[in-house]
Amino acid sequence: MVAVIYGCGILAILAAVFYAWRVVKVPIEAGTTAQVDRLKEISDAIAEGAMAFLAREYLFVGAFALAFAGLIYFALNTGTLPFNEGAYSAVSFLAGAVTSSICAFLGMKIATMGNVRATSRAQNSIGSAFRVAFDAGAVMGFGLVGLALLALISITLIYTQLLGKPELVMDMVAGFGLGGSTVALFGRVGGGIYTKAADVGADLVGKVEQGIPEDDPRNPAVIADNVGDNVGDIAGMGADLFGSLAEATCAALVIGATAEAIATNVDALLYPIAISAIGIPVCLLTALFARLGKNSTAVEPVLKRQLLISTVLMSIAIYLVTDKVMVESFTVGTTVVTKTGVLASILAGLWSGLLIGYVTEYFTSHSYGPVRSIAKASETGAATNIIYGLSVGYKSALIPVIAIAATAYVSWTYAGMYGIAIAAIGMISTIAIGLTIDAYGPVSDNAGGIAEMAELGKEIRNRTDTLDAAGNTTAAIGKGFAIGSAVLTALALFAAFLTRAKIDSVNLLSPTVFAGLLVGGVLPFIFTSQTMLAVGQAANAMIEEVRRQFRTIPGLLQGKARPDYRTCVAISTTAALKRMVPPGILVLASPLVVGVLFGVQALAGLLAGSLICGVVMALSSSNSGGAWDNAKKFIETGKHGGKGSDAHKAAVVGDTVGDPFKDTSGPSLNILMKLMAILSLVFVPFIITAHEAVLAALGLK
Repeated sequence: MVAVIYGCGILAILAAVFYAWRVVKVPIEAGTTAQVDRLKEISDAIAEGAMAFLAREYLFVGAFALAFAGLIYFALNTGTLPFNEGAYSAVSFLAGAVTSSICAFLGMKIATMGNVRATSRAQNSIGSAFRVAFDAGAVMGFGLVGLALLALISITLIYTQLLGKPELVMDMVAGFGLGGSTVALFGRVGGGIYTKAADVGADLVGKVEQGIPEDDPRNPAVIADNVGDNVGDIAGMGADLFGSLAEATCAALVIGATAEAIATNVDALLYPIAISAIGIPVCLLTALFARLGKNSTAVEPVLKRQLLISTVLMSIAIYLVTDKVMVESFTVGTTVVTKTGVLASILAGLWSGLLIGYVTEYFTSHSYGPVRSIAKASETGAATNIIYGLSVGYKSALIPVIAIAATAYVSWTYAGMYGIAIAAIGMISTIAIGLTIDAYGPVSDNAGGIAEMAELGKEIRNRTDTLDAAGNTTAAIGKGFAIGSAVLTALALFAAFLTRAKIDSVNLLSPTVFAGLLVGGVLPFIFTSQTMLAVGQAANAMIEEVRRQFRTIPGLLQGKARPDYRTCVAISTTAALKRMVPPGILVLASPLVVGVLFGVQALAGLLAGSLICGVVMALSSSNSGGAWDNAKKFIETGKHGGKGSDAHKAAVVGDTVGDPFKDTSGPSLNILMKLMAILSLVFVPFIITAHEAVLAALGLK
């Protein structure tokens, strides 16, 4: 099994290298030498801005990670074990943080190389441009999974050699998931603030006030906007899904190690890692079906088929691996779990993920009624556009929540706490292809922006818009998929927390637990308030800068002068780094404060409350934002008056409101749910010891 996992991990890395080679070898071409130079200039500016943000963000993240590793080192050195538990957890924490950071960096690097090449190929055909964008996304998809698996299996084997006892090993390995999720916190929140500050500023001043097209080179915020697409949907989404993969796997390892039949069987113990590993060849096989005819415009069906094909193939692979690897039966707590129960759990997670993706598409694609109703409502103004968008978002949460609830019920019934963790892994077992089609979106979006700025002509922009329209839908599907996996991952971590804290049941009638539920329920709202306010404040600064440049640079609106792009990039970067701190403190401090002061039962209530409210808010926010965006694009196809009409102006306002919903607050709630749970899991020994000290100090013990 160890050899299979390593082999699949190496296969993923080789696949990422192959796809990267295919992207890089594409030449940058255009009709004239001046256009080629312009393409390179724009691409270099986007790459420079993206890497500058990552460099500054990771400087901050690196300092924080070292400080937090120090906290883990001292806080978890409880003296109850023959070794310093904190030292091993701190090392695995840093390993997770570093691996996640490397994945984000590589994904951003290739995306900023692929965007201009997709633009170049769009001059030949839609099919050629699609191939470049898909290959660039595949580098992120396969590279992330490969690095995550290799790092996780390596640290597991090293700790097994050093510590011996599987239950202790998996407790220490849980720090790997915490490291990945901590980086995801800053990537998702910081990246979301960055991208939406630029997007809102560019739209409100450029499209609404000045009436110039989207991605017009005269707009000073346009480079920052294109940088933001990569920062949010490449680095942010990658870190988010890396966290889900690491955390769900760690949760399953922690719970599985408590069962003697699994702990004494290496293959069964590593089963959670094996599932993700076997997903790599499945996703590689699926990618072979990502083909688009030279002049075909059916991009969206091709991408959607990737999800269906990978799910069907993965179902077969899961059956074979489970039958070969998993023990016939084992006991977790008081629950007797069979091989069939494990299989049912993981399949439930896998197929509910697909269902969530399709439901998300229905509510966010302009091919269907919900988005078209928002476009129709735009005829009577921005207010009705926003009202309809909120209604669609709230309604869209129903079926995904029912799917998650059914998955939780099935997996808990058939496999107890272990089933919950395995179901979470099942949902993200096709992460390589899911992240590929998600990363495809910003590459296509950037390609359109570069075509506009390089003035390649309307025909080329129409081709890139076709790619981008499909990318918008797949991005919405990806966000729904990420939220669903985050919920199941958080639930799995919650189960692992209960296991490690030795909590057999949580009494909702207990005043301590109920108080924790209420406080946990309000946290997603406070978190959303902080992230929305951060975008608003950053967007204000961007709007003022764009207005200043239009007002003070002679000839800018006439296209006779070049705007100052760098200042806008700097505004987004500074705003993102400053304003991601308060939400970060809220997420990291809440579970520790509640656990230390009020105990693990209150903390269990806090985690449950934040999970229940977080999932509904995340789904409704992301889907409202996606629906507003595509309602605007539907009008831009010529419906309801087309571009420049009153309906279009109302839709632009709605889309601007929806931007922080779908790209900042909604996706960032994934991190709140997961990070609070993994933090509680890792810090269980410290929380119990510190709470007892608090009780003793108050004379209550």
